[in-house]
Amino acid sequence: MPISSYLLLNDLRFHYLNWGGEGRPIILLHGLSSNAHIWDYVAPTLAEHFRVVALNQRSHGLTDRAESGYDFASITRDLHAFIEALDLQRPLLVGHSWGGSTVLQYATARPAVPAGVVLVDGGFAEMNSVPGMTWEKAEQILMPPALDGMPREEFLNRLKDWLGDNYSEDTARIILASFVVTADDAIERKLPIPHHMQIARAIYEQKTSELYARLRCPALLCPAVPPAPRDDNAEQFLARKREGIAHAEQASGLVKTIWFEDTVHDIPLHRPQELAQAIIDFGVSL
Repeated sequence: MPISSYLLLNDLRFHYLNWGGEGRPIILLHGLSSNAHIWDYVAPTLAEHFRVVALNQRSHGLTDRAESGYDFASITRDLHAFIEALDLQRPLLVGHSWGGSTVLQYATARPAVPAGVVLVDGGFAEMNSVPGMTWEKAEQILMPPALDGMPREEFLNRLKDWLGDNYSEDTARIILASFVVTADDAIERKLPIPHHMQIARAIYEQKTSELYARLRCPALLCPAVPPAPRDDNAEQFLARKREGIAHAEQASGLVKTIWFEDTVHDIPLHRPQELAQAIIDFGVSL
């Protein structure tokens, strides 16, 4: 089990998980409205080869809620403060979903710091370049469901339907760590929807095509290909993902891609051992 710890950074109390280990440090970043425990299945294997920590970003997990600072400049400033506070030299940065966008942004802003980056199904597509796309349209696509006040048992039943054979009590625990369970056994988001949408807007505006051209460290891209797109939006998003990855590979000779076929977006939960091995192979090659 990881050690649970806190640090005061940028006037907020940040929570992180520490699996120990020796060698090159690995920093694991979760996605939007997720939490550091999403790495629970991956991190123990990584810790056999590296020093492994996972940060809960602002307003996520047990980290303090913030009223602002959801732009990439602020988020990467948080990450840099964390790296400096723990004196993590030449770390490998691994980000899932929004976390992938964050480590890409950080690597281009501070090229001397990371030894490499791993982007796990995030940081590929450039939504603002899609023909006919506007923020108003993207906002509707990216708006999360209103779950506040839902009975915990109802939410768990929905998880069972959503995850199918991938459901377990341990996976439910990981996902529930993104919520507060109230006294009447209902759930509330730790990241309120208005703050969620501020991050979504930053992702929408991020120019990934420009960032890959500025990349100065090796990058491993780990995109998921779902068993079957759920709808037209999902099918179009997969097409944009493929285009974004093709552009990244063309823009930088430092980019390598491993496709995770028949895999849901949450690769750390669905394919943890395959993902851990891909990160290990990449990390030892740096």
